[in-house]
Amino acid sequence: MPSCAGDPNDLDEAVRATYQRAMSALDDAHLPYLVGGTHAFSHYTGIQRTSKDFDVFIRREHFDAVMSALDRAGFMTELTFPHWLGKAKRSDGFVDVIFSSGNGVSAVDDAWFEHAAEGAAFGIPVKLSPAEEIVWSKAFIMERERFDGADVMHLFLTCAGKLDWARLVRRFGPHWRVLLAHLCLFGFMYPSERNRIPAWIMAGLMGRLDHEMRVAPPTERIAQGTLVSREQYLVDVEQWGFKDVRLTEASAMSDDDIAHWTRAIEDKK
Repeated sequence: MPSCAGDPNDLDEAVRATYQRAMSALDDAHLPYLVGGTHAFSHYTGIQRTSKDFDVFIRREHFDAVMSALDRAGFMTELTFPHWLGKAKRSDGFVDVIFSSGNGVSAVDDAWFEHAAEGAAFGIPVKLSPAEEIVWSKAFIMERERFDGADVMHLFLTCAGKLDWARLVRRFGPHWRVLLAHLCLFGFMYPSERNRIPAWIMAGLMGRLDHEMRVAPPTERIAQGTLVSREQYLVDVEQWGFKDVRLTEASAMSDDDIAHWTRAIEDKK
């Protein structure tokens, strides 16, 4: 089993210096942030891999101050997607400044900071995004070109004994079926390790499923697929008469956010 530690060290020195510069700028400005992405994932799983960017997670109310600090440090900054993400760029690398998720569900709040882990990034002591919040956000990423299920599986495998399972279930809230789906897959991926998942978690979620099977389904035709893929379920809401769940209280997205997020699909092709 891999150790729960790691730090990607194979980046070019200029790129490392850029990311160190970003963290120093935020530290000097006394702005709270968490390091996520490759560094956090490596810390929890021991799996090391390189990344084209550097992820920091902040509360939305600190966004302007964070971007101002990075701007003073020589970065070009922008609010790329108003509902979840900004970018800070230099010639040698760029920083994703994240305050929610692309589906508008996993907003960064105080609990992210309260349950953060101590770690390091490029030699600088930092706080890392909690494993539970990483699972929560990654579990919804099911695009045609990107599926983060393997990351969720590896987090379960290496950290199941340390996860705050009750808090994780609360994080998913009404979207508990997404968590249950990943937990069922874990038992398929690792048959010999399936008892790593607490029996009471599986029993509780299966109990919810059993209850749902015994009651009538909702009458309103809502497509929740847009929470896991911004592209693959557009036909449901654009042609088949389903209501986009992102326009309900399930997501913090607005009509403009959805339109902007949808237009950006072409940029990744």
